[in-house]
Amino acid sequence: MKVLAVDDHPTELLIVRKQVEHLGHECVTASHGAEAVDVFLREAPELVLMDVQMPGMGGIEATRAIREMEGEKAWTPIIFLTGLAGDDDISAGVDAGGDDYLTKPVAAKVLAAKIKAMARLYEVRSRLQEANQALLLLATVDGLTGISNRRRFDEALNAEWFRAVRDTSALTLLMIDIDYFKPYNDHYGHVAGDECLRKVAQALHDQAHRPADVVARYGGEEFAVLLPQTPMGGALQVSNRLRTVIADLALPHARSKVAQCVTVSVGACTMVPERGLEAHHIISAADQQLYQAKTKGRNCVAGREVLGYMLGKQPI
Repeated sequence: MKVLAVDDHPTELLIVRKQVEHLGHECVTASHGAEAVDVFLREAPELVLMDVQMPGMGGIEATRAIREMEGEKAWTPIIFLTGLAGDDDISAGVDAGGDDYLTKPVAAKVLAAKIKAMARLYEVRSRLQEANQALLLLATVDGLTGISNRRRFDEALNAEWFRAVRDTSALTLLMIDIDYFKPYNDHYGHVAGDECLRKVAQALHDQAHRPADVVARYGGEEFAVLLPQTPMGGALQVSNRLRTVIADLALPHARSKVAQCVTVSVGACTMVPERGLEAHHIISAADQQLYQAKTKGRNCVAGREVLGYMLGKQPI
């Protein structure tokens, strides 16, 4: 556990640091409140031992600044070390965001006990965070293919939609369907069908080079690719590259009517979202383009830039 010790008296700061290190923890230090805030931001400690009375920014003000930086999703324990132990002093410390109060001079055994207690809480919190991360991963990853699932796609689409509305930037959505996948399953079996889905999903995912790009399994044999800040020209380039990448896998497909291997059809839609519209409009438009690609014979790309939209109507 990393501990931040703050005190304007060098001797007392040294004593606290030695006690912390004797307990097997890493200790970083600061000699005044403003420095404590800087060190906290840079080092991200798991516990703060904060002196209250310091020149310039005191411990109370530094604690308030730390709590403002953390926001509501994080909470680092802060223990005040001070010679002030009146009711009003304790109340002010708690109100500022402090968690405990020790009166100077602090006995080594008492400080050790407090640090051990906080270390136990830190371990419990770390395990809970790991469990929550695992649950979040399960909730947003498709169990079969290992790429983002429909829930993750919906979250990303809504976030990027509102960002595009704010920035008046282009947003592109690709809807991708494996051609003649039901005949593939019927001919090769569901185990081979699942393996096909995994290979196609991984190939698509490997082409998502930007951090904001999202490749997700939309449902069944259909995939969605979200490309923020991508105009129509870029959308068509990516669509054709994805179609080629899947064909290059050379997965045999004896029941396909368009090739001897697994292929995909791609529907691309690019639009600049407008206020008053909703994200499902771009899904509907991309679906229409996917239908056009299938109508044209499959194993191809159909795309359209939607320049205007009327709520509840077709793209114009």
